[in-house]
Amino acid sequence: MTGVYPCLPPLLTKGACAMTSTDTLAPAGVPTAPDDAEERHPFLVALGERVRTLRSRKGMTRKAVAMAADVSERHLANLEYGTGNASILVLLQVAQALHCSLAELIGDVTTSSPEWLLIRELLQGRGEADLRRARLQLVDLLGASGGVDAQGRQARVALIGLRGAGKSTLGQRLADDLGFPFIELSREIEQFAGCSISEIHNLYGANAYRRYERRALEEAIQIYPEVVIATPGGLVADSANFNLLLQHCTTVWLQADPADHMERVAAQGDMRPMAASREAMEDLKRILEGRAAFYSKADLAFNTSAQSLGDSFARLRREVRHLLRLPA
Repeated sequence: MTGVYPCLPPLLTKGACAMTSTDTLAPAGVPTAPDDAEERHPFLVALGERVRTLRSRKGMTRKAVAMAADVSERHLANLEYGTGNASILVLLQVAQALHCSLAELIGDVTTSSPEWLLIRELLQGRGEADLRRARLQLVDLLGASGGVDAQGRQARVALIGLRGAGKSTLGQRLADDLGFPFIELSREIEQFAGCSISEIHNLYGANAYRRYERRALEEAIQIYPEVVIATPGGLVADSANFNLLLQHCTTVWLQADPADHMERVAAQGDMRPMAASREAMEDLKRILEGRAAFYSKADLAFNTSAQSLGDSFARLRREVRHLLRLPA
């Protein structure tokens, strides 16, 4: 695959391979964005933006990511600002010389076999609508996770969205109206683990949490042919779990304005560090931005801001019943 990174200038001079991320570190403390943005290579700037986007999507602070990755927070900050780890440019230069993508050079899963490469070539450059159709057809063809039971999927309603959108309150009302059981998946996860969500993360880590999340979701799908499920806000950050949800549930994205999210979470007594941070609103906006593309895969998007709880429920009830082909 050629032409992936066209027209890039020579990246390194002799001896540049010895450069490390510490060459760009400030004398002390976490660095701030460099004054001269032109000194940063565009590839490193884009790489840093992807790191920030992924971190925001998972709702993790820089400190948490640095600890999990066993790197200094200062090193991670350099990476996010596009000023650190210049050795990545060596890989980019080698990829150019070999006329391949950087992903192929470092062994991305989509380059691990000829079939993967051919499939990726077919999908490359396609729009979101084409990719969605391809994904659904692959699910039908391969029967992933047992395939899609259209009838069962329709009778399971899963509410997705960030905390404070109204999933618990509106979900319980919707379940009562439909005559379905109501499940808060976070509570089911805690029952599996025998401890709180925060304790799962602190004691066992994010990977263990995702395993508990998977078990709770699989059990809910297996036990309940009809149900309303309020899902954790970060479920969409795990593609395997989100795929399972999309295959077996009718999904509704409950949206809200960032200010409403913050106000509702505070009203619930949440005093977590992010909620108390001076940059809390910016953090929240970045999380919403990072997850919006995944939330938008829902069958229905519904905004709970700028209207009363009663009005929100009346509209949600009407739209969900229409989606499920039930009488109003």
